[in-house]
Amino acid sequence: MKIPVFEPVVEQDEIDAVVAALKRGEISGNFGEALNEFETRFAEYCGCKYGIATTSGTTALQLAVDAASIQPGDEVLVSACTNIATALCLAHSNAVPVPVDSENITWNLNLDLVEGLIGPKTRAIIPVHLYGHPVDMDRLMEIAHKHHLIVIEDAAEAHGATVRGRKVGSFGDMACFSFYANKIITTGEGGMVVTNNEKLAERLRLLRNLGFTTPRFRHEVLGYNFRMTGYQAAMGVAQLNKIERIIEEKRRVAHTYNRYLNDVPGLQLPAELNWARNVYWMYAITVAPEFGLSRDQLTAKLAEAGIETRTFFCPMNQQPCLQGIPGFRADPLPIADHLWATGLYLPSTHTLSEDHIRTIADTIHELHEG
Repeated sequence: MKIPVFEPVVEQDEIDAVVAALKRGEISGNFGEALNEFETRFAEYCGCKYGIATTSGTTALQLAVDAASIQPGDEVLVSACTNIATALCLAHSNAVPVPVDSENITWNLNLDLVEGLIGPKTRAIIPVHLYGHPVDMDRLMEIAHKHHLIVIEDAAEAHGATVRGRKVGSFGDMACFSFYANKIITTGEGGMVVTNNEKLAERLRLLRNLGFTTPRFRHEVLGYNFRMTGYQAAMGVAQLNKIERIIEEKRRVAHTYNRYLNDVPGLQLPAELNWARNVYWMYAITVAPEFGLSRDQLTAKLAEAGIETRTFFCPMNQQPCLQGIPGFRADPLPIADHLWATGLYLPSTHTLSEDHIRTIADTIHELHEG
């Protein structure tokens, strides 16, 4: 038996919605009922006025950076432990990502370090709500307002996560979500930028659609073709209808893992601070020497048992593709570097049964006891 790290769950609702959109001719372009409904309803779900659907979470970030008028040479603080997409949008804009080390409880960026990294070229900050646990956005926004920084939330992994009851995505100037196959809800590929700023929303739509204005084929801005298709949006609407059920199942999976793994020496389990709702996009753990095996040894043994895992993200300071950016600081980041060496996530499909979770946990116990 093989237990994958994640399996997309596509039900008849999604199939029917996509087929209906195809029959309506919602194949490409910015027309049709599904795209508008998905953008409107997802923005409302996040507590925002405007939603701009895109081809991916990566292109959502690129649009947000461009809409914010980040210029070549501008510095932007970013979470060090994150998918490379968070930095790519800056590198492609000739801006300078400045990695902020992680803290060791939620593994999000350490807010105690932020002000010490702000300099005369700092324009913005991109906090990542890592693995589904939100950053303390109340505190981050205080810092951002004090230093007049633009805030772009990278919420690709955290649909529905909350900070003191308020959903992520509603704090920053803009927020970016991914609907990749393994995200909380999916459109296959796809993403969205949400905002409460009407002017930013207008610019995001302009940039997404090749910069088309009037007359149609005369372009005053360098735009992109980052349009989501109507039938993808139809799938998104079907998924959005069940998002709270999916999140509750994600939380069930995490709490079941916690119950079976909380007594294993050397494992740090994911946190949920008392002001947060963690949506547990992936069930992530770290492996200390007390466990008896290294992270790499554990992943190899689990693979032999048919249990698929993934490592944590390589931190920004160690990414080869960023090293050549003028002004980039590749300083050691002790916590993010440690997470890269010791972190992994376990199978996290929201339909994972308790029997499968118990099998995974029993295997981990056996490997610890050796």
